[in-house]
Amino acid sequence: MTELRHRIATENQLQHQSSEDKGSEAEDRVKRDGGVSDSECRPDSGVPEVPVATDDTPEVLNKALSGLSSRWKNWWVRGILTLAMISFFFFIIYLGPMVLMMIVSIKCFHEIITIGYSVYHSYHLPWFRTLSWYFLLCVNYFFYGETVTDYFFTLVQREEPLRILSKYHRFISFTLYLTGFCMFVLSLVKKHYRLQFYMFGWTHVTLLIVVTQSHLIIHNLFEGMIWFIVPISCVICNDIMAYMFGFFFGRTPLIKLSPKKTWEGFIGGFFSTVVFGILLSYVMSGYRYFVCPVEFNNDSNSFTVDCEPSELFQLQDYTLPSVLQSITGWVTHTSLCPLFPFQIHSIALSAFASIMGPFGGFFASGFKRAFKIKDFANTIPGHGGIMDRFDCQYLMATFVNVYIASFIRGPNPTKVIQQLLALRPDQQLHIYNSLKAHLTERGLLATQEEAA
Repeated sequence: MTELRHRIATENQLQHQSSEDKGSEAEDRVKRDGGVSDSECRPDSGVPEVPVATDDTPEVLNKALSGLSSRWKNWWVRGILTLAMISFFFFIIYLGPMVLMMIVSIKCFHEIITIGYSVYHSYHLPWFRTLSWYFLLCVNYFFYGETVTDYFFTLVQREEPLRILSKYHRFISFTLYLTGFCMFVLSLVKKHYRLQFYMFGWTHVTLLIVVTQSHLIIHNLFEGMIWFIVPISCVICNDIMAYMFGFFFGRTPLIKLSPKKTWEGFIGGFFSTVVFGILLSYVMSGYRYFVCPVEFNNDSNSFTVDCEPSELFQLQDYTLPSVLQSITGWVTHTSLCPLFPFQIHSIALSAFASIMGPFGGFFASGFKRAFKIKDFANTIPGHGGIMDRFDCQYLMATFVNVYIASFIRGPNPTKVIQQLLALRPDQQLHIYNSLKAHLTERGLLATQEEAA
């Protein structure tokens, strides 16, 4: 019996040692191939933790709020710095919104790329930090070049260097990207193949999320400042009011990804944002500076924001819809109140900011939980990084751009005329004769016999 037990124990020990040997051989084989071990590929447990940002609240605020509990201290810190951020935000808008978006996109890219470096310990990879910023430069050159060519065609055609860059813009952009692609392939090192491709994918997804959305925000801005300020302000308002309602009345958890988010905050933020959007739109719709698109004036040789406001920004009288009249029994043939049509559109914008906008924040929360970090960075005390404040803005930017293209933007006669004037005289005559024949055929112009 003793010999049997001894034999079984010996066999178990040999099996255990064999499995360990196989495991170590597998890990060695993966490492020899330039990859990562199985332990590094396991969900969550294999992802190295990024150190949580330390408390960098200004010492002045720490001393002033030292007698408060951590909950109320956080409330005051967030509130004070939120007001400071909003003031700084509108000051930068006054100086130039394009500068703001360039700074924001570069900083957001830096924060996400830094997380990738820290998580995958990729600081030692050859040329990869340089290549990441090179790809950012290439993508920005492509998108901003497309925007300038589209919106300021006359200016581009007037200057010889700009005309050449515009004509071959896509070819130049592709050449720049292809150069970076070849540099990446040449930088591949045998021991780091998998890690290098991880970071290559990380960089491109970051570019897709950050730079593309920033480009859409610039497009919205050129349609009129109001399409830039109102959506961004609605997201800011929803974030603040959802936090306020959740702080004072929150009881019911909303989503597991963000345990502090509550249904009370979500609903309170929705109604507050809709009301805020309607009021802000009413104020801004009365100023040409906010509603006119950015255009280049050939006479003054400068960019101008002056136009005759479209019907979207002219007061109109509205009555109660017939469906609601039949339901409520309140029949009226007079105007209820004069409104700008844009205020009706602002309801859609503010509703999206309240209902779908937070999902950008939930996505960011899931991302941070996946890599075991609290914030993207510690740029803003009490708030985290710039990406923590703009996680909802990017979804909003895409929606506004799609909304304008689907329901607002139509053919722009000014742009068509600018492009026609840039053609050769023979091309202009050909278009003139074609348009004249078309209008005559439709009966909008008299024929030569009738004119005689």
